[in-house]
Order: sequence, then C-alpha cells, then structure tokens
Amino acid sequence: MIDDIVGPSARLLRLLSLLQTPRDWTGAELAERLEVSTRTVRQDIERLRSLGYPVHANRGAVGGYRLEAGANLPPLLLEDDEAVAVAVGLRTAAGGAVTGIEETSLRALAKVEQVLPARLRSKVNALQTHTVLVTGRAGPTVDAEVLSLLAATCRDHSRLRFDYEDRKGSASRRAVEPHRLVNAGRRWYLVAWDTDRGDWRTFRVDRLRPYLPLGGRFTPRVLTDAEVQALVSRGIPPTARRYQARVLVDAPASLIAERIGPWVGTVEADGDDRCILDTGADSLELLAVHLGMLEADFTVTDPPALVDHLRRLALRYGRATAPTA
Repeated sequence: MIDDIVGPSARLLRLLSLLQTPRDWTGAELAERLEVSTRTVRQDIERLRSLGYPVHANRGAVGGYRLEAGANLPPLLLEDDEAVAVAVGLRTAAGGAVTGIEETSLRALAKVEQVLPARLRSKVNALQTHTVLVTGRAGPTVDAEVLSLLAATCRDHSRLRFDYEDRKGSASRRAVEPHRLVNAGRRWYLVAWDTDRGDWRTFRVDRLRPYLPLGGRFTPRVLTDAEVQALVSRGIPPTARRYQARVLVDAPASLIAERIGPWVGTVEADGDDRCILDTGADSLELLAVHLGMLEADFTVTDPPALVDHLRRLALRYGRATAPTA
C-alpha cells in the first residue's frame, strides 16, 4: 500500500495531482490509483478542503470529485513535462507581442525556476541556451488587459462594442458577438459575428478600443477551428497589401500551393504545368522573398516597381556569384 511506503503526506500530494486533471474522479478510481480504501480517499479529500483546496463532489451514479476554482490560488502540482512546458512558455511570453506581459512573465518564471528540481532546471536551461527566438521586425503590440477582456467575452458569450481603425486609417464603431482570439505570428485577431453587417469578420486587436460595460449575452453561432483559421487568412488577404502582383509560374498549381501559405497568395491552375499566383506584400523586399519561396521559374510584368526591384536583385546576385579573377 502506498500509505505504508511513503506516508499520508506524499499520498495527499499525489491525490492533489490527480484532482488537478480537468475531469471527474470517482472515489473508486482514486482509491485504485492511490492503492488505498475509498474511506481513506474521503478522509484525504477533507484534509485538502481544510487546506483551502475547493474539492467539489458530485453525488449519484455518475458522480465524482473535481477540483474547482476557488477564491485563492493554492499551490499547483505539475508533472515533469508540465513544469518544463510552463517554464518554456513563460520564457517565450517574455519576448512576445503583448504589452506589459514581459515583466509579469519574468516574475512568474523566476518563481517557477526557484522550485524546479535540478534535473528539470537543466532541461529548461538547455532549451534557453540552445534556442534562438527570432522576433523579426518590431510589430504591433496589444494591451494585456484588452486581450483578457476579449477572451472573457468569447468565453462568456457577451456582446461587445468598440471603436476600430482599419488598415487605411478609417475609423468606425462596431458591435459584435465575439467568438475566438487568434494569434498569427506577432499579431492578434478577434473573430466575431458583426451584428450590423450580418457576417463573420476579423479585427486586429491592436486597432480596437473596447467600450465598457459589456453588452448582453448571446447564443454562440457554430464555427469550427478550421473555419476560424480560414476567416483569419481571408481577413488579411495578400491583395489587401500595399503591393500586389500577378505572377505566371512554370510549375503545377498543386506543387506551388504546397510551398506557400494562404497569407502569401492564391494559386490558380493555368494548364497542367503552369499556374498563376496572385500575391501581395507591404514592401517590395518581402514580395521578392515570397517569389523566391516558389523554387520555380516565374514571369512578372506588373507592377513596374517590382519588376525593377527584381532586376536590381538579379544584378546583385549575379555579382555575388561571379567568378573572381
């Protein structure tokens, strides 16, 4: 019996670890896992409650025990892989795109690393030492409180009103039924049902200013995660970028579609061995990078600025590979 080997304190910690799993545990299941009687399980549950852990019990044939949210945050017990995941996640958040979360993440990380066993601390340090976080160019940041508010509206199905500024700088007031928050690289998007337009819309979180108090509750509409991703991809189409190009590519459409994502452009077949790529970017440099990802010959005739830029690149690359005397 576990009780005879490691004592009631260790068993209590093991019980707490099981209860932190998001599911209901029957007394018999817990007794089997802990190798004790159901009576001992009930006694240990009462000990946890006396320590401030809100263990809820559902009675009946399908009842069980579950650790509920409480007024205070009691200590958490994490498995080894969970502890490493938390530490790595905090390190990543410290360099993220959410305003004000960097310092908070570092404080939380310091507390986590302080109590990590040596074997786990070495794993985390190895990941930190041998991993490079590429943040790219400085991008827009979002307010952590705004992000939390939007997440709460999605969770609670609360209507939301906000001022919004689109990519052209045009301001509008929107009324929506929030559905999901989506993180795409360094940008955050809100996917919501626009009640005035009667359709799904995506909104850059850094461009919206919510109003309080929130609106009334609503019945959520059905939208799968795949549909959410498609909405975000369509909400930031390449054709909405500053520079657009229509490119004839000497490769099958299926092959090019595998090499690029929907954020790069759309591919249309032009016979079995050629296709047309409609693409766009906010800079000529980035547009040239997209074309380099095709790994196939292509022809560009428009816009003239892109043609000139590609010619300069061709000359530069030619000089870079020219044989030396």
